[in-house]
Amino acid sequence: MAESSVTMKLLIDTKRRRVMFAEAGKECVDFLFHILALPIGSVIRLLTTKEMVGCLGSLYESLENLDNMYIQPNQEKDILLKPKSAQGAASVPLLSLTNSPSVKQLYTCPNRCSYVAEYSRATCPSCYGSMSSQLNYVKPAAGNSNGGLVKGVVTYMVLDDLVVKPMSTISSITLLNELCVKDVGVLKEKVVTLGMDEALKMLKTSLQSKNVLTSVFMDNMNE
Repeated sequence: MAESSVTMKLLIDTKRRRVMFAEAGKECVDFLFHILALPIGSVIRLLTTKEMVGCLGSLYESLENLDNMYIQPNQEKDILLKPKSAQGAASVPLLSLTNSPSVKQLYTCPNRCSYVAEYSRATCPSCYGSMSSQLNYVKPAAGNSNGGLVKGVVTYMVLDDLVVKPMSTISSITLLNELCVKDVGVLKEKVVTLGMDEALKMLKTSLQSKNVLTSVFMDNMNE
Protein backbone atom coordinates (compact mmCIF):
# COMPACT_ATOMS: atom_id res chain seq x y z
CA MET A 1 0.00 0.00 0.00
CA ALA A 2 1.30 3.46 -0.87
CA GLU A 3 2.38 5.61 2.04
CA SER A 4 0.19 8.58 2.96
CA SER A 5 3.16 10.86 3.66
CA VAL A 6 6.88 11.13 2.98
CA THR A 7 9.62 13.37 4.36
CA MET A 8 12.31 15.53 2.83
CA LYS A 9 15.02 17.78 4.23
CA LEU A 10 14.93 21.46 3.29
CA LEU A 11 17.96 23.73 3.21
CA ILE A 12 16.62 27.17 4.13
CA ASP A 13 18.17 30.61 3.80
CA THR A 14 16.87 32.08 7.07
CA LYS A 15 17.90 35.62 6.12
CA ARG A 16 15.98 35.72 2.85
CA ARG A 17 13.35 33.24 4.08
CA ARG A 18 13.51 31.01 1.07
CA VAL A 19 14.16 27.34 0.39
CA MET A 20 17.42 26.74 -1.44
CA PHE A 21 16.67 23.12 -2.22
CA ALA A 22 15.32 19.92 -0.70
CA GLU A 23 17.11 16.64 -0.14
CA ALA A 24 14.59 14.00 -1.15
CA GLY A 25 14.32 10.26 -1.49
CA LYS A 26 12.68 8.02 -4.04
CA GLU A 27 9.12 8.31 -2.69
CA CYS A 28 9.08 12.10 -2.87
CA VAL A 29 10.61 12.22 -6.36
CA ASP A 30 8.20 9.56 -7.62
CA PHE A 31 5.32 11.74 -6.44
CA LEU A 32 6.70 14.86 -8.13
CA PHE A 33 7.34 13.15 -11.46
CA HIS A 34 3.94 11.45 -11.46
CA ILE A 35 2.21 14.81 -11.23
CA LEU A 36 2.92 14.80 -14.98
CA ALA A 37 0.71 11.70 -15.32
CA LEU A 38 -2.37 13.36 -13.83
CA PRO A 39 -5.04 14.05 -16.47
CA ILE A 40 -6.17 17.66 -16.42
CA GLY A 41 -9.66 16.59 -15.35
CA SER A 42 -8.16 15.02 -12.23
CA VAL A 43 -6.14 18.16 -11.51
CA ILE A 44 -9.26 20.34 -11.66
CA ARG A 45 -11.19 17.94 -9.44
CA LEU A 46 -8.37 17.79 -6.89
CA LEU A 47 -7.97 21.55 -6.64
CA THR A 48 -11.72 22.24 -6.95
CA THR A 49 -13.10 24.40 -9.75
CA LYS A 50 -13.00 27.55 -7.59
CA GLU A 51 -9.22 27.39 -7.18
CA MET A 52 -8.39 26.85 -10.84
CA VAL A 53 -6.74 29.70 -12.70
CA GLY A 54 -8.52 30.82 -15.87
CA CYS A 55 -11.64 29.21 -17.31
CA LEU A 56 -10.93 25.49 -16.96
CA GLY A 57 -12.97 25.32 -13.76
CA SER A 58 -16.00 26.74 -15.58
CA LEU A 59 -15.53 24.26 -18.42
CA TYR A 60 -15.36 21.39 -15.92
CA GLU A 61 -18.54 22.55 -14.14
CA SER A 62 -20.34 22.88 -17.48
CA LEU A 63 -19.76 19.23 -18.31
CA GLU A 64 -20.50 18.17 -14.73
CA ASN A 65 -23.89 19.94 -14.82
CA LEU A 66 -24.80 18.82 -18.35
CA ASP A 67 -27.75 16.39 -18.26
CA ASN A 68 -27.04 12.86 -19.48
CA MET A 69 -29.77 13.24 -22.10
CA TYR A 70 -27.27 15.30 -24.12
CA ILE A 71 -24.54 12.64 -23.89
CA GLN A 72 -24.13 9.97 -26.57
CA PRO A 73 -25.47 6.59 -25.32
CA ASN A 74 -22.07 4.92 -25.67
CA GLN A 75 -20.22 7.71 -23.86
CA GLU A 76 -19.75 8.63 -20.19
CA LYS A 77 -19.09 12.05 -18.66
CA ASP A 78 -16.70 10.49 -16.15
CA ILE A 79 -14.30 9.73 -19.00
CA LEU A 80 -13.39 13.43 -18.79
CA LEU A 81 -14.54 14.33 -15.27
CA LYS A 82 -12.79 11.43 -13.53
CA PRO A 83 -10.20 10.20 -16.02
CA LYS A 84 -7.96 7.30 -15.17
CA SER A 85 -4.34 8.16 -14.41
CA ALA A 86 -1.45 6.64 -16.30
CA GLN A 87 -0.46 3.08 -15.50
CA GLY A 88 1.70 2.90 -12.39
CA ALA A 89 0.53 6.20 -10.90
CA ALA A 90 -1.72 4.47 -8.37
CA SER A 91 1.29 2.80 -6.72
CA VAL A 92 3.05 6.12 -6.08
CA PRO A 93 2.78 7.75 -2.63
CA LEU A 94 0.15 10.51 -2.37
CA LEU A 95 -1.37 9.80 -5.77
CA SER A 96 -4.30 8.15 -4.04
CA LEU A 97 -5.45 11.77 -4.13
CA THR A 98 -6.84 11.00 -7.55
CA ASN A 99 -9.48 8.75 -5.96
CA SER A 100 -8.87 6.16 -8.66
CA PRO A 101 -10.38 2.75 -7.86
CA SER A 102 -7.80 0.22 -6.70
CA VAL A 103 -9.43 -2.45 -8.90
CA LYS A 104 -10.08 -1.58 -12.51
CA GLN A 105 -13.74 -2.06 -13.43
CA LEU A 106 -14.71 -3.46 -16.81
CA TYR A 107 -18.14 -4.15 -18.26
CA THR A 108 -19.65 -6.62 -20.69
CA CYS A 109 -23.13 -7.24 -22.06
CA PRO A 110 -25.60 -9.64 -20.37
CA ASN A 111 -25.11 -12.07 -23.27
CA ARG A 112 -21.38 -12.28 -22.50
CA CYS A 113 -20.27 -11.53 -26.03
CA SER A 114 -16.52 -11.26 -26.55
CA TYR A 115 -16.34 -7.54 -25.84
CA VAL A 116 -15.50 -5.46 -22.78
CA ALA A 117 -15.79 -1.73 -22.08
CA GLU A 118 -14.52 0.62 -19.40
CA TYR A 119 -17.90 2.31 -18.93
CA SER A 120 -21.36 0.84 -18.41
CA ARG A 121 -23.08 3.09 -20.96
CA ALA A 122 -21.31 1.47 -23.89
CA THR A 123 -23.25 -0.61 -26.44
CA CYS A 124 -22.14 -4.11 -27.39
CA PRO A 125 -21.22 -4.12 -31.12
CA SER A 126 -22.41 -7.73 -31.44
CA CYS A 127 -25.82 -7.96 -29.71
CA TYR A 128 -26.34 -4.19 -29.25
CA GLY A 129 -27.12 -4.74 -25.58
CA SER A 130 -25.98 -2.40 -22.83
CA MET A 131 -22.52 -3.21 -21.45
CA SER A 132 -23.84 -3.15 -17.89
CA SER A 133 -22.54 -6.43 -16.42
CA GLN A 134 -19.53 -5.66 -14.27
CA LEU A 135 -16.25 -7.56 -14.50
CA ASN A 136 -13.12 -7.11 -12.41
CA TYR A 137 -9.63 -6.71 -13.80
CA VAL A 138 -7.00 -8.91 -12.15
CA LYS A 139 -3.62 -7.20 -11.88
CA PRO A 140 -0.47 -9.20 -12.67
CA ALA A 141 1.52 -10.35 -9.66
CA ALA A 142 3.97 -7.73 -8.40
CA GLY A 143 7.63 -8.39 -9.13
CA ASN A 144 10.66 -7.59 -7.01
CA SER A 145 10.64 -3.95 -8.03
CA ASN A 146 9.99 -1.29 -5.40
CA GLY A 147 7.48 0.31 -7.75
CA GLY A 148 7.39 3.92 -8.80
CA LEU A 149 9.68 5.45 -11.42
CA VAL A 150 13.15 6.30 -10.10
CA LYS A 151 15.70 4.13 -8.34
CA GLY A 152 15.78 4.17 -4.56
CA VAL A 153 19.55 3.99 -4.01
CA VAL A 154 20.03 7.65 -4.96
CA THR A 155 19.38 10.85 -3.00
CA TYR A 156 17.85 13.59 -5.13
CA MET A 157 18.01 17.38 -5.04
CA VAL A 158 14.71 19.20 -5.59
CA LEU A 159 15.05 22.92 -6.28
CA ASP A 160 12.52 25.58 -5.34
CA ASP A 161 11.19 25.55 -8.92
CA LEU A 162 10.91 21.71 -8.84
CA VAL A 163 13.98 21.04 -10.95
CA VAL A 164 15.03 17.53 -9.89
CA LYS A 165 18.53 16.09 -10.22
CA PRO A 166 20.73 13.50 -8.48
CA MET A 167 22.39 15.03 -5.43
CA SER A 168 26.11 15.26 -4.73
CA THR A 169 28.38 17.45 -2.62
CA ILE A 170 29.69 19.18 -5.74
CA SER A 171 26.21 19.91 -7.09
CA SER A 172 25.15 21.36 -3.71
CA ILE A 173 28.16 23.69 -3.54
CA THR A 174 27.69 24.73 -7.16
CA LEU A 175 24.04 25.55 -6.56
CA LEU A 176 24.80 27.66 -3.47
CA ASN A 177 27.33 29.61 -5.52
CA GLU A 178 24.78 30.13 -8.29
CA LEU A 179 22.27 31.40 -5.73
CA CYS A 180 24.88 33.84 -4.37
CA VAL A 181 24.94 32.39 -0.86
CA LYS A 182 27.99 33.98 0.79
CA ASP A 183 27.29 33.29 4.45
CA VAL A 184 26.61 29.61 5.17
CA GLY A 185 25.77 30.62 8.74
CA VAL A 186 22.32 31.75 7.61
CA LEU A 187 21.51 28.30 6.26
CA LYS A 188 19.39 25.90 8.31
CA GLU A 189 18.20 22.36 7.68
CA LYS A 190 14.58 21.46 8.36
CA VAL A 191 12.89 18.08 7.90
CA VAL A 192 9.31 18.48 6.69
CA THR A 193 6.49 16.06 6.02
CA LEU A 194 4.89 15.91 2.60
CA GLY A 195 1.36 14.65 3.20
CA MET A 196 -1.90 15.03 1.32
CA ASP A 197 -2.39 18.69 2.27
CA GLU A 198 1.13 19.63 1.20
CA ALA A 199 0.79 17.58 -1.98
CA LEU A 200 -2.32 19.51 -2.98
CA LYS A 201 -0.62 22.83 -2.19
CA MET A 202 2.40 21.82 -4.28
CA LEU A 203 0.16 20.82 -7.18
CA LYS A 204 -1.69 24.14 -7.06
CA THR A 205 1.43 26.27 -6.55
CA SER A 206 3.32 24.52 -9.36
CA LEU A 207 0.70 25.91 -11.78
CA GLN A 208 1.18 29.47 -10.52
CA SER A 209 4.73 30.00 -9.24
CA LYS A 210 8.40 29.11 -9.67
CA ASN A 211 8.99 29.18 -5.90
CA VAL A 212 6.98 26.12 -4.96
CA LEU A 213 8.92 24.84 -1.96
CA THR A 214 9.20 28.30 -0.43
CA SER A 215 5.50 29.04 -0.95
CA VAL A 216 4.31 25.73 0.49
CA PHE A 217 6.66 25.24 3.44
CA MET A 218 7.78 28.71 4.56
CA ASP A 219 4.38 30.34 5.16
CA ASN A 220 3.68 28.53 8.41
CA MET A 221 7.27 27.96 9.50
CA ASN A 222 8.61 29.79 12.53
CA GLU A 223 11.60 32.00 12.16
